[in-house]
Amino acid sequence: MRPNWQLPSVVDNIERLRLAPTPGLDEEDVCKEHGEKIYFFCEDDETQLCVLCREAWAHRAHTVRFLEDAAGPYREQIQKCLECLRKEREEIQRIQARENQRTQVLLSQVATKRQKVIFEFAYLSQFLEEQQSVLLAQLEALDADILRQREEFDVLVSEEMCRFGSLISELEEKNERPARGLLTDIRSTLLRCETRKCRRPEAVSPELGQRIRDFPQQAVPLQREVKLFLEKLCFELDYEPACLSLDPQTSHPKLLLSEDHQRAQFSYKWQSSPDNPERFDRATCVLARGGFTGGRHTWLVKLDLAHGGSCTVGVAREDVLGSFPTRLALEEQPRQVRVSLDYEVGWVTFANAVSQQPIYTFTASFTQKVLPFFGLWGRGSSFSLSS
Repeated sequence: MRPNWQLPSVVDNIERLRLAPTPGLDEEDVCKEHGEKIYFFCEDDETQLCVLCREAWAHRAHTVRFLEDAAGPYREQIQKCLECLRKEREEIQRIQARENQRTQVLLSQVATKRQKVIFEFAYLSQFLEEQQSVLLAQLEALDADILRQREEFDVLVSEEMCRFGSLISELEEKNERPARGLLTDIRSTLLRCETRKCRRPEAVSPELGQRIRDFPQQAVPLQREVKLFLEKLCFELDYEPACLSLDPQTSHPKLLLSEDHQRAQFSYKWQSSPDNPERFDRATCVLARGGFTGGRHTWLVKLDLAHGGSCTVGVAREDVLGSFPTRLALEEQPRQVRVSLDYEVGWVTFANAVSQQPIYTFTASFTQKVLPFFGLWGRGSSFSLSS
């Protein structure tokens, strides 16, 4: 006969667990193989064990812990997952609110344009009335497309909310289970939650926004017959002309400002000026006074650039933080640039004011005051402002 060295360990474990209070056992708490209560969790096999299973040869070299000890780290992982999922849900809610606001602004703009078209066509002949029907049909299509995209956006958001809600509910329910229930399929559950990231939908597609911005081109066929009508119909009239003046408190010392603060010229000679914290001291830039916190505004920048000179035109936050300028290689250097700002929708549009050709459009989300921004480089280069 050979001595059984495992038996003392089994007896010790059984005796220790026998002395512990044992409430009523459910079938799920009992080992199906040995009929003993489950006390342990094998980290290697992700298996729940009774005392006899624990002493079996298959688990002897494995990392085995008491259920509550094993459940602790997983509970911490669940808490981290819950925090991440809740933040993702809050983010999708913020996106939904922002996109709904943008949609309402667009619908309002389309309604305003519709009224202008109706008003102008009332004074024209039958030929213009036929054109009116065409334009209104296109506006109705835009209106319908905006509403359709909003419905699709709402459906997508609802699906995302439902998915994240289900994951959160699943984790909350699993977190309330006893250790054995919590540890059942815990890794696959956490993997599904950790890899779940919310999509960042948009309520209005860039293509639809471009169609709205390009709508004035639909009136081009009427240009010869109704030039005055076109000028009134052009959607740029929806913008409020901005009377800008350059702010000398922000102007770099190498920029020479005119007395009326409507013109700036680059100079290598530094100007004697007080040291203001608002002043640009590295880049030869300047801001306009005032700024905007809402509405639709437009202004004209007349450029006179020396050979090799360049100019930056746009808008900036008051703290002048944001993305780097976008460098554009244009086939034709514009002499006049029309800048149009739609604060609520988040569009900054640049166009050649002479040829009326679009140059570039930025899409942003404005939440604080923005100011017209100008940069100038190259000796002899200058720019001037007008509305």
